[in-house]
Amino acid sequence: GVVEACLLHMLKRRAAGFLRTDKVAALFTKVGKTYAIAGDICKKVQELQQQVESRKNQPNGQEPLKRQGSTTSKTPVLTPQAIKHIWVRTALIEKVLDKIVQYIVDNCSKYYEKEALLADPVCGPILASLLVGPCALEYTKLKTADHYWTDPSADELVQRHRIHGVHSRQDSPSKRPALGIRKRHSSGSTSEDRFAASAREYVESLHQNSRTHLLYGKNNVLVQPKDDLEAIPGYLSLHQSADSLTLKWTPNQLMNGTLGDSE
Repeated sequence: GVVEACLLHMLKRRAAGFLRTDKVAALFTKVGKTYAIAGDICKKVQELQQQVESRKNQPNGQEPLKRQGSTTSKTPVLTPQAIKHIWVRTALIEKVLDKIVQYIVDNCSKYYEKEALLADPVCGPILASLLVGPCALEYTKLKTADHYWTDPSADELVQRHRIHGVHSRQDSPSKRPALGIRKRHSSGSTSEDRFAASAREYVESLHQNSRTHLLYGKNNVLVQPKDDLEAIPGYLSLHQSADSLTLKWTPNQLMNGTLGDSE
């Protein structure tokens, strides 16, 4: 929605289309005539819209027969919000939104007034640069209204259960479990292996959880606890909570769950 607002700011009437109510569609269509990447997005959006319309025309939500046994013609389930922003959304998922916006910025005189956001020599390129990051992501698990009851996945629930199990074995909820791990030179014990795994999972939970937001992380940061000791490599992270910033550092041996014979 924010990207669309930027694209529509002071858009020329010729670029927006005189009779079209969907000005974003008109802009993408016009750009697609001279820019091949935008032209491909136009084709994909038209296919999606046709699939959505065919789904609406099916009685009682029945699927077309061609879908049975086919993996290439699956009709996507799009929410009303996704359909509303289908042009920007499709370009984002296809990882070309930044390229299309950059092309529009480079040719802004064709589509925008002089005072438009994308015609600004600073703001226009900045917007295109900001979209490089989102376009590098893989949107393989987009949330829809029917996924709220099935999210998170089973793997994540198992992981949460293991972390919770470490907490529940303590005398006090606020007491942290000991992270000392003894390494045996024998064939190994399954109980100690489970303890090492649970300790490692607990350390990982300290660095990324629902209460704090990870702002920065860097591995192999050397810390020297005493003058007569060698520097120890560890993981440094900066977290933000509701009212504070917290700097954490954890030795790599704790992160890996293998302390060996060291103190």
